[in-house]
Amino acid sequence: MTATKQRIEFGDWQTPLDLAQQVCERLARMGVDPDVIVEPTCGLGAFVVAAAGTFSNAKHIHGFEINPAYVDHLSGQLQHVPHHERITLAVDDFFAKDWKAVLHKLTGELLVIGNPPWVTSAGLGAIGGHNLPGKSNFQSHSGFDAMTGKANFDISEHMMMEMLRWFRGRKGTLAMLCKTAVARKVLAHAQRQRAQVAEASIMLVDTKKHFNAAVDSCLLVMRFAVSIDRPDLTYMVYPDLDTLEGYRVGHRAGLLVRNTETFDRSTHFLGRSPQKWRSGIKHDASAIMEFARKDGQLFNGAGEAVDLEPDYLYPLMKGSDVANGERVWRERFVLVTQRAIGEPTEAIRHQAPRTWAYLESKRSELDARSSRIYQNAPLFAIFGVGDYSFRPWRIAICGLYKSLRFRLVGPMDSKPVMFDDTVYFVAFDSEAEARRVHALITSPAATELLDSLIFWDEKRPIKTSVLNLLDWSKSERPMGLFAEVGR
Repeated sequence: MTATKQRIEFGDWQTPLDLAQQVCERLARMGVDPDVIVEPTCGLGAFVVAAAGTFSNAKHIHGFEINPAYVDHLSGQLQHVPHHERITLAVDDFFAKDWKAVLHKLTGELLVIGNPPWVTSAGLGAIGGHNLPGKSNFQSHSGFDAMTGKANFDISEHMMMEMLRWFRGRKGTLAMLCKTAVARKVLAHAQRQRAQVAEASIMLVDTKKHFNAAVDSCLLVMRFAVSIDRPDLTYMVYPDLDTLEGYRVGHRAGLLVRNTETFDRSTHFLGRSPQKWRSGIKHDASAIMEFARKDGQLFNGAGEAVDLEPDYLYPLMKGSDVANGERVWRERFVLVTQRAIGEPTEAIRHQAPRTWAYLESKRSELDARSSRIYQNAPLFAIFGVGDYSFRPWRIAICGLYKSLRFRLVGPMDSKPVMFDDTVYFVAFDSEAEARRVHALITSPAATELLDSLIFWDEKRPIKTSVLNLLDWSKSERPMGLFAEVGR
């Protein structure tokens, strides 16, 4: 196995010792004082060493690791660790271990600490990796969500959900370095399972500094009681491991709210959007379906010059165009083969024969699109299209960017603008109505509500599920002046 493949398969991001020590010191300041410590994926042992130096009252420290070379290395270092006789190491596979039997033998207050693998099930599948839990639909995804990838999960997420079971009827603390998005999923699972969580917190970690990785990460801390009655699990978020002031994430009106204080100030705008937010065109074939116009000539994404009728060509703005606020349209186009999902496409053959011939020439590539949504669909089908797609004015926002930048977009080349599927939008028949609504949803009170509901560390932080909670009809802000984009 190559070093790169091994790092992917085992999520091999070793924790620096100074970070492990910083984590243990923060836990000690919180009053964590365990009798027994378990590191279920100890790697080279930073947390084992740091815990031994911090928690002097712990009688036993157990480190488990799947890589025997790491265990041998750590064993050779233990002679330099104070009171190393408390430390026991074992080569074990997390997913094959009988954890119930292990924990039954360990008495007293428990601390489970570590840094589980930072890899997804899809990532393992791509390299043919086997460091996976047994197959089970533990997230209960089905239908379209499973088909489009939501069944993919982080291995650490599965591991920590298993660790939650270790605290049933037991006092102790779970402290794990993980992706911030994973931490929230684990907390949500604990809420659904009514785990006996006395308090919880997320402390953000500088991943670039400590791991040279471009992902939002944190220390997730959950403290468990033997018995506690908590209808809702709330938790604090701190900007780092040292700061003692943060903000509270909690549940309001059945929603997980990123900042309860700002949410509580703007709940009068909470409701149902007067118009459903839609996503842009999904075709999964940009080299075929998207075009750039240069000196009056169309070129597809593969750089091929094409000759198409204008009937099914529409101006296109990508998510980056919307987010960056470009005022000049870059003369991009997209083929819109249907006006509604499932609509037959045979009409193209008669209305635009050159377009039909072009699509036929690319039929093998279009038929090979991997997503299951295209199975049993009409020839050259697309998704994310409906009557709303053809209204001339729209308000758009890119879901991938970390700012609430709503853009007013008018027609271009005398046609309504289409977006890619990273963009969400609402559409209007008149410029006046679009301007009025744009003014309402960009008001401070409206954006404050949305901001309180958005978790900005997520890969696609802005979601239709959040946008559709803003009832802009409740806003009373006077209309402002906003310049349109278009020609």
